[in-house]
Amino acid sequence: MVGIVERLVPEGLWELFQRVVPEAPSRLQGGGRRRHGDREVLAAIVFVAMSGCTWQQLPSASFGPSGATAHRRFSEWSKARVWAKLHRLVLDELGARGELDWSRCAIDSVNMRAMKGDLTGPNPVDRGKCGSKIHLITERSGLPISVGISGANLHDSQALIPLVKGIPPICSRRGRRRRKPGKLHADKGYDYAHLRRWLREHGVTHRIARKGVEPSQWLGRHRWTVERTMAWLGGCRRLHRRYERKADHFLAFTSIACTLICYRRLTK
Repeated sequence: MVGIVERLVPEGLWELFQRVVPEAPSRLQGGGRRRHGDREVLAAIVFVAMSGCTWQQLPSASFGPSGATAHRRFSEWSKARVWAKLHRLVLDELGARGELDWSRCAIDSVNMRAMKGDLTGPNPVDRGKCGSKIHLITERSGLPISVGISGANLHDSQALIPLVKGIPPICSRRGRRRRKPGKLHADKGYDYAHLRRWLREHGVTHRIARKGVEPSQWLGRHRWTVERTMAWLGGCRRLHRRYERKADHFLAFTSIACTLICYRRLTK
């Protein structure tokens, strides 16, 4: 019978995680309590991300580490950018298998309410309540290849250039690593001349809907994949509302959700 740790952290994901996790610090003086295993702590973090429970509600009897231990390790790994490295590693595995289609990428964002903290702001579509926004670029089939966060009052157009620049160099089945989409689809929120010019200068064909020109019925012909990925992110219940005051912790949960989405494709 497969235990909860093995179910939340399969062997393949655990092998990839071991390649990016930093070494455990050693106690020069010796003694102290035994350190909980990284796999058990990772399973606890994934459980918090998927279930949306608080760290205090973590059932330590099922995993071993307490909520405080899991949160402390989560903070250490977030500071070391482990989650971004793990996401990139899974993308490399997909790219090496030829399962990333760069021919037609899409960009979009989603809002959620937030507690006060870093990178939050009044949400213009939620009566000015405090919120945050997740920005996402997906490849043709909907796998997230670049992710970022901001305050809910940041206009979508201001996130396009940083998000495209944030695409990591990803392995390809043949040739060099790739980090530039062939085409980029976006809705009317990105309809600005300077964004079109910047994309052309960087060799990216833009497919941005034009205000007052293209009918709404055509907007989802190629961008529905990124909207579906936003729905997939909803499977990580910790992202339904932002509880983390630190922006890097919120970005870490977003990266975990993107990693799990990509890993599911890797195991098919």
